[in-house]
Amino acid sequence: MLQSFQRHTPRKLPIGKDRFEDEARFLRSWLERPLVMGAVTPSGKILARTMASFVDPRIPGPVVELGPGTGPVTDALIRRGVAQDRLVLVEYSPDFCRLLKRRFPKATIIQGDAYDLHETLSDVLSEAPAATVSSLPLFTKPMDQRLALLDAAHAIMGPDAPFIQFTYAVVPPIPARSKAYRTRASNRIWRNLPPARVWVYNKATTP
Repeated sequence: MLQSFQRHTPRKLPIGKDRFEDEARFLRSWLERPLVMGAVTPSGKILARTMASFVDPRIPGPVVELGPGTGPVTDALIRRGVAQDRLVLVEYSPDFCRLLKRRFPKATIIQGDAYDLHETLSDVLSEAPAATVSSLPLFTKPMDQRLALLDAAHAIMGPDAPFIQFTYAVVPPIPARSKAYRTRASNRIWRNLPPARVWVYNKATTP
């Protein structure tokens, strides 16, 4: 199902009218479901590139993206060198799913609950993902649900695969648990509006 890893020519990020339409879609979705969306506008280019930079395209396996929205991080992953047909995009909004299918026709688009990865991806993955990239609004969820998501993502990924999450907050969305995970963070991305930071969680190899 997710066997081919050839490189595909990346499409350009939407500009002009398309970008304004994306922002309007985000605002409309946020007004309808603020706790589901979390953000009012799509991720900026620099934030998207920073998230993608933590994915090594040379490592085989699908790359799972949670909450891709209109696809700015998806586009950055392709520009990073991840073939489009390696991408598994889990999106809750049916409107965004339709948009993603038009923009990334070779990716696997799943309309489903990213907080229930076992159920959502049970019939999708044929091998362990190389990375999970998340734009979910984790601070709208209780801590036990955030930790459950992190554990579920690492349960399906390879042993050294990263879970990559951005946040606008000054504190990490999931506190480091030294015995379970190794945690690192990007510099604060001041040019993003609002400023953001990327956190990366890898499974600890030793206690």
